[in-house]
Amino acid sequence: MQPVPLRSTGTVADVPQTARVTLSGVPDDRDLLRTAAELTRDLHRPKAWIYWPDCLGSATLGYAALAAAILLHSPWAALACGVIAVLALYRATLFIHEITHLNHAQLPGFRLWWNVLIGVPTMLPSFMYEGIHTQHHTRVKYGTAEDPEYLALALMKPWSLPLFFIVAVFMPIGLIVRFGILGPLSIVIPPLRRLVIARFSGLQMNPAYERRPPEGDFARQWFWEELGASLVAIAILAAALTGLLPLHALLVYFAVIGGVALLNQARTLVAHRWENEGEPLTVTAQFLDSTNVPDGVLPLLWAPVGLRYHALHHLLPSLPYHALAEAHRRISGALGKDSTYARANYPSLRGLLGRLITSTMTRGMAR
Repeated sequence: MQPVPLRSTGTVADVPQTARVTLSGVPDDRDLLRTAAELTRDLHRPKAWIYWPDCLGSATLGYAALAAAILLHSPWAALACGVIAVLALYRATLFIHEITHLNHAQLPGFRLWWNVLIGVPTMLPSFMYEGIHTQHHTRVKYGTAEDPEYLALALMKPWSLPLFFIVAVFMPIGLIVRFGILGPLSIVIPPLRRLVIARFSGLQMNPAYERRPPEGDFARQWFWEELGASLVAIAILAAALTGLLPLHALLVYFAVIGGVALLNQARTLVAHRWENEGEPLTVTAQFLDSTNVPDGVLPLLWAPVGLRYHALHHLLPSLPYHALAEAHRRISGALGKDSTYARANYPSLRGLLGRLITSTMTRGMAR
């Protein structure tokens, strides 16, 4: 399939969703940008009465289901509780995405308590995403070699997708090694510390990306979050090695955290079209390289906390997650089904994964 070139005088409304768009040639749709901004001016303030109960409730349900999965003797009951634990802890964990975009003065204490209750116990403290994810939203970095969260997956070899899932399954072990072994050792081995910060301190996709050392207030935040996650990792290692933590409990814990990582990896693989080959893109081009899956019940489970509106999020990254559905309704109603905005809407996870797999089998093998 040949790419569809779009130049500064082109439009996107009549381009099939299955076609590859030459994103570097897509101009900004001024009507889209203006309409999106004007219709959502009143939606930007985060609502504490939604954030706190949602996050804390998800974490409570997740931990309770995890405990039940460990303690129950019935395999089917334990499996059901394990699935609930994955879904609930997945939802609670994804508030890390909100934390990277929040004006923390408008939701005081949320980042701290999220780290205390979720980030540190799961060894995914917010510093692993803060300072990383915002670069993915930078106009001059998105989709380029400097974007920590982007690879042209649709143009890569077919084996790249299974590799992404395999990496996710082993994430719990990787986190224990990062925080329980490499982190403490790096305190006394400066070259290792530089490597840990550059390569193993961010939730990033781009293997070429190297993180810079933290500075100022963020360095102090990083220190306390890393210390807490390291204590958790060391405690798990010590309990496992001494027999205080039964092997069954450890395996269930790894399975649940691995399930969370696997689900997030599937969501990540369909969050974009992954077709840019390193060229800087306009805001509209970034939007078209991203996806909304606005309809149905299942997206509420595999793309919670507003992430089923990922393209809209790239258009308006400061909108809180609870405002995205209303923003989508307003913009869709104003621009209609034949607009640029409608080009980013897709029906299902299965269809998007199928599209990505097909692309790697055709375009990736041809490269």
